[in-house]
Amino acid sequence: MVKKWWKEAVIYQIYPRSFMDSNGDGIGDLKGITSRLDYLKYLGVDVIWLSPIYQSPNDDNGYDISDYRNIMDEFGTMEDFDEMLEQAHERGIRIVMDLVVNHTSDEHEWFMESRKSKDNPYRDYYIWREGKEDGSAPNNWGACFGGSAWEHDDETDMYYLHLFTKKQPDLNWENPKVREEVFDMMTWWCDKGIDGFRMDVISMISKTAEMPDGEVKDIYGNPNPYCINGPRVHEYLQEMNEKVLSKYDIMTVGETPAVTTELAKQYAGEDTHELNMVFQFEHVEGDGKYGKWTDKKVPLIQLKKIMSKWQTELYGKAWNSLFWDNHDQPRAVSRFGDDSPEYREVSAKMLATCLHMMQGSPYIYQGEELGMTNYPFRSQEEFRDIESVNAIKEWCDSGVVSMEDFWPCLLKKSRDNARTPVQWDDTENAGFTTGTPWIGVNPNYTEINAKAETADENSVFHYYKKLIALRKQNPVMVYGKYELLLEDSEELFVYTRTLEEEKLLVVCSFSDKETVFEIPDEFVGKACLIANRENAYDKKRVVLKPYEAFVLR
Repeated sequence: MVKKWWKEAVIYQIYPRSFMDSNGDGIGDLKGITSRLDYLKYLGVDVIWLSPIYQSPNDDNGYDISDYRNIMDEFGTMEDFDEMLEQAHERGIRIVMDLVVNHTSDEHEWFMESRKSKDNPYRDYYIWREGKEDGSAPNNWGACFGGSAWEHDDETDMYYLHLFTKKQPDLNWENPKVREEVFDMMTWWCDKGIDGFRMDVISMISKTAEMPDGEVKDIYGNPNPYCINGPRVHEYLQEMNEKVLSKYDIMTVGETPAVTTELAKQYAGEDTHELNMVFQFEHVEGDGKYGKWTDKKVPLIQLKKIMSKWQTELYGKAWNSLFWDNHDQPRAVSRFGDDSPEYREVSAKMLATCLHMMQGSPYIYQGEELGMTNYPFRSQEEFRDIESVNAIKEWCDSGVVSMEDFWPCLLKKSRDNARTPVQWDDTENAGFTTGTPWIGVNPNYTEINAKAETADENSVFHYYKKLIALRKQNPVMVYGKYELLLEDSEELFVYTRTLEEEKLLVVCSFSDKETVFEIPDEFVGKACLIANRENAYDKKRVVLKPYEAFVLR
């Protein structure tokens, strides 16, 4: 297996709006990030992935870009960015940018020109279609955030495609000029000295020419498979690699909805010349009660099956991305662990053990290293996320389901759970801002915060710090082969990692009850590398406490 720096890296995702506010306007910014770099250096992370910081009207919190070469006013200036990049590099931390090129904002100059007339030079930068004979949308596709994926534009009496909000028109990658513009912009950022790209919904950039109606699920037709993993997506990414990516020593990760292990080997194969790795979402999707919305936990047997499939089928062929949560997912400890006061810390450490001991590059989402939890929303007015707001309209206001039924699903799955400010200390607003925060601060910040945890050797923070350090000292954690044990256990996630003569046994309890575990003979009496609870691991039979995790070498 080829060794690469990005395979050995631990990546930390920053959602700038909620990370740290330096000027008291209630919104996180670049100077705020710079002021906390020493904290990240102390934690031990190698790479920061920044959610979008480009100029944007913020219909979808920065994922609707109006200018790719300028910084969002609320976040600061390009000088602030250059200073942050320089300061990060001085600390040995690399910066990976979020690249959003499936769509732009409708306020991008390309789109403002495109909608002016059918013969405008920019018309073909986007996907325009005539309506049906009765004037309705070209097909039945639904957008990811609710409603139709088509918006009628009065100016030319045609529809444009938007797979997300109507303020996020999809770019037409069939047009070589669009690809040229994107590659030129990427080169500009690479020349500035950034260290890579996380590519937003990159598996959606190629659409089928016919665009037929999709199978109706829930309310609208499903645009997949006509716009995900489309006919020319690999051709486009190989062209991107040839013209930009191969010229720099950078890290690339593609967000690839609906990806399979076979497709991942194409997107991120060792020799396919596309991307370094992809994000897959099988383990965080599950079956929703209403679309993606559910209040149920993924059963452990199902979770193990999914995680193990990716571990074994990609081994030696493509590289895994490891994550429990991000800006689009609820908080890991509330979803996969137990966020009750009794078990929050121990289950957060267990989840960290389970993930960081797997094969692939681990991603930590801001606040995950503190064991931050979902927010206790009390009313729908507290939500800021367009997906949550639209879901209320589509499912409740339309009368499909009652708010009473839908509310537990919102509480469990809303993206806003991950977007509340990072809890720095126990002062007002958790030390995030001196102003009024753009979204509510979780009231548990007086107990859960970075100041308290960095001072406490037994905290979730120090556990993450130890896991990151262990990864740097133990190549078996990075490159070892994975094998699942006890696949039918409903309580325990147990696996081994093997590299040449070295072997690790990883045992994680996902149960809130005691569980008996028989240690395999070859590991009896072996040294414990890390554990989240006190126990004796030198005998054959171990009684595991709730959410206990340990690793033997």
